[in-house]
Amino acid sequence: MAPSVPCTRAAAALRMKQIALDNQSRMIRCLRAKLATERRESAAIKKEHEGKQARIQEAEDTIQEKHLVIDALVEEKASLLQTIQGLQEDNIAPAPFDDEWEEEPEEDPEEEGLEEFPIGEGEIVDE
Repeated sequence: MAPSVPCTRAAAALRMKQIALDNQSRMIRCLRAKLATERRESAAIKKEHEGKQARIQEAEDTIQEKHLVIDALVEEKASLLQTIQGLQEDNIAPAPFDDEWEEEPEEDPEEEGLEEFPIGEGEIVDE
């Protein structure tokens, strides 16, 4: 007995649907594997960024600490200068830390190159 045509068509349709389902299953497995890989990469990148944020925060904290030390040193310097100034006033001494100083007078440029040499015998002198 020959198989009937409707039964053959139904079997072919079922086989086509099974192939489509198999293809979809493969596609889903492939997409899940790709998603897992991307999640791992994302986690690694996130961890790297967190490490950089931590190093940046440490650097900012160090900079802040240095600013505080500098501020304290500036205040200490000002205090020491006030103490020195007070001691100088008590002793009526000139201020050694005075910002003003005497400048040496500039020499006349015409006088720099002119020196007098004794004239010896046999030398020609133009005057």
